[in-house]
Amino acid sequence: MATRKLVLAGVLAALPVVLSFVPGAIPVGGAKLLPWQHMTNVIAGVLLGPWYAALAATVAAILRNLFGVGTLLAFPGGIPGALLVGFAAQVWRRPWVGLLEPLATGPVGATLGALFVAPVMMGRALPLVDPAQPFAAGLLPLFLASSIPGAVLGVVLLQALARAGVTETLGQPLRP
Repeated sequence: MATRKLVLAGVLAALPVVLSFVPGAIPVGGAKLLPWQHMTNVIAGVLLGPWYAALAATVAAILRNLFGVGTLLAFPGGIPGALLVGFAAQVWRRPWVGLLEPLATGPVGATLGALFVAPVMMGRALPLVDPAQPFAAGLLPLFLASSIPGAVLGVVLLQALARAGVTETLGQPLRP
């Protein structure tokens, strides 16, 4: 079972990297928004659990940075959401737990990104939210703009996989 999980984690790490090229990431305010990363976080968290999901998110962030289609913000933008969904899926074996992904990606990921990653990338900390600036000012709105649609898409795909019996085949039966 560990080999199966590792292979699936590899596939789920590669998927957002490939989708970074086509259709691509959305560059906004120093970040590259990638809803596909959050979609795969949801799928990995539910099907693989928190640690394999975090591993997949980390590998995806590394590869995106190596290929130049991501930024260092991919680390705090992906890993917290994958962990939360993975832990929640251990309690509730239902696809809807993927909707919790933005709760970790938004506040936790944006805070880590603003305080620790942005100073490395831009030489200064960034605000989480700046009411005096347009929507894109601050990391929290950016992270939420990427993670909410990605989480919804991930839940929809999980429900489709469950209806098709794929999650049963993977040894992870889901309740509707």
